[in-house]
Amino acid sequence: MIEARELTKKYGDKVAVDRLSFTVRPGIVTGFLGPNGAGKSTTMRLILGLDRPTSGSVTIDGKPYAAHREPLKVAGALLEARAVHTSRSAYNHLLALATTHGISRSRVDEVIDFVGLDGVARKRAGAFSLGMGQRLGIASAILADPTNLLLDEPVNGLDPEGILWIRSLLKELAAQGRTVFVSSHLMSEMALTAEHVIVVGRGRLMADTSMADLIATSSSGAVLVTTPQADALATALTAPGIEIVRRTLEQLEVHGATAPEVGAVAARIGAILHELTAQQASLEQAFMDMTKDEVEYHGQDLSTKDTNDPNNTTDTNRSAA
Repeated sequence: MIEARELTKKYGDKVAVDRLSFTVRPGIVTGFLGPNGAGKSTTMRLILGLDRPTSGSVTIDGKPYAAHREPLKVAGALLEARAVHTSRSAYNHLLALATTHGISRSRVDEVIDFVGLDGVARKRAGAFSLGMGQRLGIASAILADPTNLLLDEPVNGLDPEGILWIRSLLKELAAQGRTVFVSSHLMSEMALTAEHVIVVGRGRLMADTSMADLIATSSSGAVLVTTPQADALATALTAPGIEIVRRTLEQLEVHGATAPEVGAVAARIGAILHELTAQQASLEQAFMDMTKDEVEYHGQDLSTKDTNDPNNTTDTNRSAA
C-alpha cells in the first residue's frame, strides 16, 4: 500500500506537487493521470525516495521506501526504461541488480524468459529498441517479486501484442494482492486496465475515484434509440422531465430516461428496435473535461480555422518540414 499525506515538493518558486494526499490500495490497478507538467513523475520519485519532499510524507507498506531493509522486494519501479548501463547486456544488468539484493541467478533467467527477452538477453542493452527497453525495465521492476509496483508509461513503444501482455500482467499482479500504480497518457489503455484512478493537475489532487465513477461524471445520461417507429416512440415517451432530440428519421436521442425504461416503452407499443444504447463518455473525454484548465501548454485548435481564409497561414508542407 502506498500512502501520501500532504505531500509537497517545491523547486524554487515552482510548486511541482501541492499537498497531495491519496492511498493506492492493493488488489486493484490504480491509474495515475494528469497532463504534462502535472507532477506525476515528481510524485513517483518522491514515493521512491529519489527526491526529498519539501513537506508532507509518503510511505510504502507503512514506511518510507529508504527505511525498508530490502526495498527492492517492497517496491519495483519502471520510471525510465533507458536508465540502464548501455554497454551491459540485459542479462548482466539484471544480474547486477540481483547480486546486490541477494536474488538468485535462476530468478534472473526466470524474468528474462517471462518478459520475452530470452533471445536477446546477451545483447547490449544500448542497442535495444524502445519496446525491448520497456521489457527490460519491467523485468527489473519485478525481479525481486515486490509487493508494490510503480510503472511510468509501461506500454510506451510496445506493439499490440506487447500492450496486451502488459495489460494482462498488471491485472494478474493486482489479483495476487499487490499494489499496482501506473502512470500513462494512453487513455484508451488505462480505461481497459485500471479500476481506480488518481488525477492530478498542476500538482494538486483533482480526483481519487473509481474508473466507472470518473467516466459517469462526464456522461450525458442520454439514450440513443433507432427504430422505424420513431414517431410513435417519441409520442409514447413524452412526459415531464424527458427531452427527445430527433437525430435522423429513425433515430432519437432521449434525455431523462434510462435505456431499460426506453426499452420498456418500446415493447409496450410494439416498436421494433434496431439500436438501444446508453451514451457513455470515454475516459479521454472525462479526463479532458476535468483537466482542461490545468494544461500548461495549449496547441492551436485547428478545427476553428477556416481553411479558405487567406489569413490562415498554416502551411502543411512547411509544418511537415
